[in-house]
Amino acid sequence: MKVVGIDPGTAACGYGIVHESGGRLRGIAHGWWQTRPTERPEVRLKTIYDGVTALIEEHGPDAVVLEESFVGVDARTALSVGQARGAVLVAAAHAGLPCTEYAPSAVKHAVCGYGRAEKAQVQRMVKAILGLHELPTPNHAADALAVAICHALAPPLLKLAG
Repeated sequence: MKVVGIDPGTAACGYGIVHESGGRLRGIAHGWWQTRPTERPEVRLKTIYDGVTALIEEHGPDAVVLEESFVGVDARTALSVGQARGAVLVAAAHAGLPCTEYAPSAVKHAVCGYGRAEKAQVQRMVKAILGLHELPTPNHAADALAVAICHALAPPLLKLAG
């Protein structure tokens, strides 16, 4: 199973691709798209949509997964992150791929064994799980790899439940 993980955001949107076979995981690619606040919102969202579409076309994943957003009380941030999520969901739907979302605490628990792990701990565990030579950077890419790992290792019924 090949999974594209996304850590959605308009200013910075992380991605990570993992391949699971026989319980073994391999990191394929990771990175992020960054947009400037001075760009029009539709241009920023198109950057994310185009990036996800290109990843899907290049890597042919079986699923796209997103980390659910935690934005606190800032409505403006919530709207922006929601728009980024929408761009990712539309790109996946256009390709006919299923999407699943995981809460940050579930991702951290799956990767670190503790649902309140710090970002640095997530980076270290992603590096160890995937056997990477360096820490995945930036944090957005590490978070995207973590959500992909979470899905790739999820029990089959949990994957179906979404």
